[in-house]
Amino acid sequence: MKNIFVIIFSLIITKTFSQPNVLPAPAQTQTIALTHATIHVGNGDVIDDGTIVFANGKITAIGNSTDISNAKVIDCSGKQIYPGLILTDSYMGIEEIGAIRAQHDDYELGDLNPDVRSVVAYNTDSKIINTVRSNGILLANVVPNGGILSGTSSVMQLDGWNWEDAVYKMDNGIHFRMPSLIPTSADNSASEALKKTYEQIDDVRTFFREAKAYLSEPTHTTTNIKFESVKGLFNQSQTFFVHCEMVNEMMIAVEFAKEFGFKTVIVGGTESNKITDYLKQNNIAVILNQMHSLPVMQDDDIDTYAKLPYQLQQAGVLYCINDFDEMNRGRNLMFNAGVAVGFGLTKEQAITAITLNAAKILGIDQQTGSLEINKDANIIVSDGDILDIKSSNITYAFIQGRQINLDNKQKQLYERYKTKYGITK
Repeated sequence: MKNIFVIIFSLIITKTFSQPNVLPAPAQTQTIALTHATIHVGNGDVIDDGTIVFANGKITAIGNSTDISNAKVIDCSGKQIYPGLILTDSYMGIEEIGAIRAQHDDYELGDLNPDVRSVVAYNTDSKIINTVRSNGILLANVVPNGGILSGTSSVMQLDGWNWEDAVYKMDNGIHFRMPSLIPTSADNSASEALKKTYEQIDDVRTFFREAKAYLSEPTHTTTNIKFESVKGLFNQSQTFFVHCEMVNEMMIAVEFAKEFGFKTVIVGGTESNKITDYLKQNNIAVILNQMHSLPVMQDDDIDTYAKLPYQLQQAGVLYCINDFDEMNRGRNLMFNAGVAVGFGLTKEQAITAITLNAAKILGIDQQTGSLEINKDANIIVSDGDILDIKSSNITYAFIQGRQINLDNKQKQLYERYKTKYGITK
């Protein structure tokens, strides 16, 4: 009886949260040429009246005069072509509605969970995926939550029948959520809280020291799954993502990088502009998570977040722009980059910050992030400037050459009620 209930419940959930008319795209079988468009390569270059050709999921030619014989031609006159956009920190596919506990698959109990893997929990039937990719976001780094060492993220392409289809780079990094070192008051309770915070950080440091000792042993009498899960940090096949904001927190992250030889990225980095030389010297990249937030400290400028991209750009620190917001769920990524243009970045620098720079930080820049020959054909076509909320309108999207269905639940509801009320415009 219990099994019957589980089956019925699963069918109800599938019917409620899936979009049966939005199917994963089949593999590319025909050469495609997008012609007569303004092409933003992603590395700062722009090709006017350009053509891009791709076959078998790979870009084969790009420029002003390319051979388009034997290709299916899509005239993109007046349109803008960009690399597929990349979310570098997201709960995509592992959290559907934040207010409903049953739809959370991103959070595990306990402080030290490096062995938790987001990839196996990724739900390709999420409605949010289709909504986000219709805005031009084709890849997302899906990150687990909970505890201090939250687990392992994976880069997912936003099209696939299951997580095995969707995975783009598996287990690319371990996430450390630095306990906050921001004092909440000036009394003894704040001092005790700060003491506890440093003890938690020391616990993580001790964990990595023990893991290093364990991994240096040629054989083991028993297997320690938690230690095994961080092996990639020590050989730098994985990235150490440290979620923190303040200078003292970021300096602790750099100490970890130095002691253990980790390839380290700061996620958040509100005060990263104050230590740009230090970050550059230690080869630390920064993921700027949100443009539309109040500053952490009361005496900081109200536009602190908006100015950060330009300040890091000028200092030569590798950074990218993200959209980590419970309400937006990543949909405003390109508009966050547009805000940064209003505070000093050029448009091409802003595009790089959500494409090639993001790919470099996630370790996928050899496959994607820019429109170059032999890279994956992850391409979006917009009617207008993708950074401009008024003119940004994605008309075509391709993931590894597959043309993606840009329909989503919100568009369907729009058409439904437009029909119901006889709205013709």
